[in-house]
Amino acid sequence: MKIRMKVDISGTRNGEPWPARGEIIDLPTDEAQSLIDSDMAETIAKAKAETAAVELAEETAVVKRTTRARKTAPDAS
Repeated sequence: MKIRMKVDISGTRNGEPWPARGEIIDLPTDEAQSLIDSDMAETIAKAKAETAAVELAEETAVVKRTTRARKTAPDAS
């Protein structure tokens, strides 16, 4: 399972240094899930969703017009 590291881990894993924060590593599912559960890593799909660029629509100004009823003089009947 490929995961992205959220923290730096000191030491080595199988004789190789752990990847730095933000880097991707492929681990057995149970080991990867353990890191995800302890909030030390995230799945690649989640990482892509959080860092995806969002294209914003252009903003336009809208003038809000209100109509008010004019006060009229009381009917002199």
